[in-house]
Amino acid sequence: MAKRSRRQFIRKIGLSTAVISTVSSTFGADKRSINFLRRIKVNNTSEEINIALIGAGGMGTEDTNTALRHKGIKLKAVCDLYKGRLQSAKQKWGEDLFTTDDYKDVLKRKDIDAVIIATPDHWHKQISIDALNAGKHIYCEKPMVHSVAEGVELVEAWRKSGKIYQVGSQGLSSLGNEKAKTLLAEGAIGNLNYAEGFWARHSPTGAWQYHIPGDASQKTVNWKKYIANTTKRPFDAMRFFRWRNYTDYGTGMSGDLFVHLFSSLHFITNSLGPNQVSAMGGLRYWKDGREVPDVLLGMFQYPETDAHPGFNLSLRCNFVDGTSGSTYLKLVGSEGSMDVKWREVVLKRNKTFSTGDPFAQAKAAESGTGYADRKKMLPPEEIVYKAETDYKGAHYDHFGNFFRAIRTGGTVVEDPIFGFRAAAPALLCNDSYHKNSFINWDPHNMKVIN
Repeated sequence: MAKRSRRQFIRKIGLSTAVISTVSSTFGADKRSINFLRRIKVNNTSEEINIALIGAGGMGTEDTNTALRHKGIKLKAVCDLYKGRLQSAKQKWGEDLFTTDDYKDVLKRKDIDAVIIATPDHWHKQISIDALNAGKHIYCEKPMVHSVAEGVELVEAWRKSGKIYQVGSQGLSSLGNEKAKTLLAEGAIGNLNYAEGFWARHSPTGAWQYHIPGDASQKTVNWKKYIANTTKRPFDAMRFFRWRNYTDYGTGMSGDLFVHLFSSLHFITNSLGPNQVSAMGGLRYWKDGREVPDVLLGMFQYPETDAHPGFNLSLRCNFVDGTSGSTYLKLVGSEGSMDVKWREVVLKRNKTFSTGDPFAQAKAAESGTGYADRKKMLPPEEIVYKAETDYKGAHYDHFGNFFRAIRTGGTVVEDPIFGFRAAAPALLCNDSYHKNSFINWDPHNMKVIN
């Protein structure tokens, strides 16, 4: 099967066996060949879609700016629990905006077709269910839920609604992921057996030490609403503006970053997810009162399925990376590997050979050394796929897929079922870390196995 897939791949990239050596020589000393990835233009009606933003922090602002780059999109309302963000929203997007600190005011409006939910994680489920019940389409930031226990309820609410719901792991819609998916299916790396992902940072903002406004107080923040569905506490600006550091509101490194890597991996491999999860880590540097580690390692077992062979996955997050780090997903197979980024895929295929010199072979046979059959060390052949310079990016494409589905009555890949299967193993990392134990997960039925 792997050999047939490899032949398929070679034909796909235009290499017959007669010209492989010629192409290899054109790679030059570093054995590299570069191909450019492009987005195929799809006809898309510009029928107007009115949107609202719920949660106008950094990611919500970025989501909205990206959404508004698409034709026919109009922002009607913004909701946030901090008055300063509502004032800023009017400055950025127009004084005629409807603004409120109660998301239900937004959902009551008949002129809103879709909402962007970019609140802290602990509000994702309830706002999503209320928005679906109000007949709104939803773009919800990842992770879709704050805990695994919330997933099934949200999936069921979506199934009943008939609405488009897209989870915001925007890298899923990247050219890089799409190319990697095609290459894997064509047998470019043989049979997958291992994958790894790494997300590294080393800066205050990267480590969630977000800016706290000077006017932060109970007069400018609706603290009562913020903690309405979690532990009751006195007002704490740190817990409001740096919410990712606390388990009442955020989902730690795994919920923020591992979920991106799971989304990409599951898209590329057609996987439903792992069946065993384990994690360890620690708080090594950012000792600012946070309740979550700043170094986290996750290990995952993926069972053999009709879609892929069994393989192992390791994920790492490091907020103390002195090199300022990098982000990647690597897939390793029996015949090569792929480094996958949103704008680039680097395919590496190993090539070894023995000498064909009859005299050397005869002498080796006489001596019994077998030296002539000894393999040589050679650099791997590399084929690099890069996005064209005018590529608008994964975030833009992710919203494009969302709006296209709304206008055409179509579907999106990252719906709540896909989103839950990506979020669950990430969230179970937190449980494994805190319990110091392995966790068994049923990826098909989406439930923990006790």
